Amino acid sequence: MSKGNMGNGQPVELSEQEFKSTLFSLLGPHTSLQGQIIIPKTYGPVVIKTNEEKMIEAAFESCMFKCFMSCTLGYGLGGVIGLFSASVNPTITGPDAKQQTAREVLRDMKATTMSHAKNFAIVGAMFASVECAIETYRGKSDWKNGTSAGAVTGGLIGLRAGVKAGLLGAAGFAAFSSVIDYYMRHR
Repeated sequence: MSKGNMGNGQPVELSEQEFKSTLFSLLGPHTSLQGQIIIPKTYGPVVIKTNEEKMIEAAFESCMFKCFMSCTLGYGLGGVIGLFSASVNPTITGPDAKQQTAREVLRDMKATTMSHAKNFAIVGAMFASVECAIETYRGKSDWKNGTSAGAVTGGLIGLRAGVKAGLLGAAGFAAFSSVIDYYMRHR
């Protein structure tokens, strides 16, 4: 008869045969416990993922996929914002402004839409790739990754206008990323 403690204060008594069979299953010739997965049921049924589900999940969590999706969605969002911006912002003003033809208006709208779309795509891809690189390096997924990626991205974007603009861009983008990350994690 072997006695032990389960951790919750209740003693456990095993017969000699139960103790030997448990010891043999843990230390016996089968050193691998593959196929003998023990999953405690805590909150409902546990579903074991198939290999295909694991592959799809790994693909969706890869840095390349995140960067591609951020670039694509940034391009789409930038296009919508550019289209709206072009429709409300007249390009020709003044007392001697002539009436624009439909072709000129559409050409101007296309240029504004494409400009916004490309800028948003670059910002999205840059932010996602920097955040993924930081997350991979740190090995954690928390608010510091988004804040750091926002600071790097904002700094690089603002640096084109000078050091002061780079510092302000880094601070602004980091603050914005922190607020969005806080909202997404705590809603």
